[in-house]
Amino acid sequence: MRHAVILAHPDPASFNAAVARCYAAAVEAFGDQAEVRDLYALGFDPRLPARELPWRSDFSVAEAVVAERNALASAQVLVFVYPLWFNAPPAMLKGYVERVLASGLGRRPAAPDARPLISGKSLVSISTSGAPEDWVDQTGALAHLRAGFDDHLAAVCGLTVLEHLNLGGVTPGIRRDAGQAMLDEVASLARRLFGPAKL
Repeated sequence: MRHAVILAHPDPASFNAAVARCYAAAVEAFGDQAEVRDLYALGFDPRLPARELPWRSDFSVAEAVVAERNALASAQVLVFVYPLWFNAPPAMLKGYVERVLASGLGRRPAAPDARPLISGKSLVSISTSGAPEDWVDQTGALAHLRAGFDDHLAAVCGLTVLEHLNLGGVTPGIRRDAGQAMLDEVASLARRLFGPAKL
């Protein structure tokens, strides 16, 4: 099984980057393949240009978008790794979804009954927040995110949402043991969803 791990954090030394590497290492440990696609390192432009609107007479898709779609084509699992900023995904990930997934691979409004072009893949999301986990739960922030982002994207693109893990209390200077405990949770998630017992 192949996992496309989409990392949306501007700092390559961030905890989010460590999460992406941890997840990839966990699935590779039991024989799966994983590719971490660091959107900032790739220089991905999240802005949707007018020429990528499908109803335009001059419609064309940028090479970078084609490259991302090709990278996702052979993956059975899409994994989003990102920080919550203002209780929402960062602009980089939102733009990635708009340009790579929703604009060209999801259901078209003119043909809502048509089969999405990437149907059959699974979606796993791992987000981080500076706020404590209980606050994220109590305020309903994560529930709103799951419904408005994960579930909606899955419905439009034909994905199956497997899980959304949010790691709360991720702040500068986080204790090493606390950070390691969260990385252990990420590895455990990967094993639980895709480990040999699931085959």
